[in-house]
Amino acid sequence: MQKILKPARAENRYIPYEERTGNESIVYFTRDLSPEGLCRIYERVSGQIQGKVAVKLHTGEPHGPNIIPPAWIRVFLQREMDSEARVIDSNTYYEGDRYTTEAHRKTLEVNGWTDFTQVDIIDEEGTAMLPVKGGRWFEEMSVGSHLTGYDSMVALTHFKGHTMGGFGGANKNIGIGCADGRIGKGMIHRKDTDDWGVVEEELMEKISESTKATIDFFGKHVTYVNVMRNISVSCDCEGVAAEPVVTPDIGICASVDILAVDQAGVDMIHALKEADRRAMVERISSRHGYRQLSCMKELGMGNDRYILVDIDHGDARIDAGKAVEGVQPFRAK
Repeated sequence: MQKILKPARAENRYIPYEERTGNESIVYFTRDLSPEGLCRIYERVSGQIQGKVAVKLHTGEPHGPNIIPPAWIRVFLQREMDSEARVIDSNTYYEGDRYTTEAHRKTLEVNGWTDFTQVDIIDEEGTAMLPVKGGRWFEEMSVGSHLTGYDSMVALTHFKGHTMGGFGGANKNIGIGCADGRIGKGMIHRKDTDDWGVVEEELMEKISESTKATIDFFGKHVTYVNVMRNISVSCDCEGVAAEPVVTPDIGICASVDILAVDQAGVDMIHALKEADRRAMVERISSRHGYRQLSCMKELGMGNDRYILVDIDHGDARIDAGKAVEGVQPFRAK
């Protein structure tokens, strides 16, 4: 059910660390962009993952160049997951190669996912409603019905820009990616008769409330890993039409706090040299993407202050500037 009350608007700006208040969470960081780095950092945040595990990925449009490589996920599943674990995704709201379950399965095959795993399209057999606690726009959110059959979730996210959301981190991966393709995504995007009428702060708030419904369902049994590689300003939903990557590869962040892990990613973008950060900062600010972060904080979804732990150097405490120190300008591979 959608509420009538419209929330007050928060300022759309980047908030420097020293201006933030509240507790600190732990965010782990590695520069090792490889299957081994992915497995090693996941193990630092996997303590509450148990039972049947949903690995939430953006599986990409056909031949999408920037998704987390399926070869990495093959290794990850083999090393870190048991036979009950499943990669999950949902059908899209826009018409295209993942709009129907049949088309989606063909795209999964094209992108190589079916070579080594079964992907659960969670809205293939309908929807389920999850409560949104403390939401301003929603009292409940429609998700793929299969989602409720899992005990834990690993949000394994390709951190990048987004045409409407500004940036796509764990919040977008879950908020849009677990909402079903017709009802849930329509609740987020549709305004009156315009299928894509929700924009700017309202969109960020609705995405965040959708995410809250899912992570509240899993409670402590959810964790977040953001891969900061091939950071286009475009989402993976744009496939081969994505804008060329100009932002340097950075590394992988992981936390049990969704706000902290997304905030750390945004902080690392801001800590880059001006020429390297320009495209992503423009994309986030022009789409009012910072509202994702402040809304998550208002909803009690985590902390925007954190201790950044460098697992490459004996768990040294570092800041975002140190994390990106020495990164090389992006070069197409």
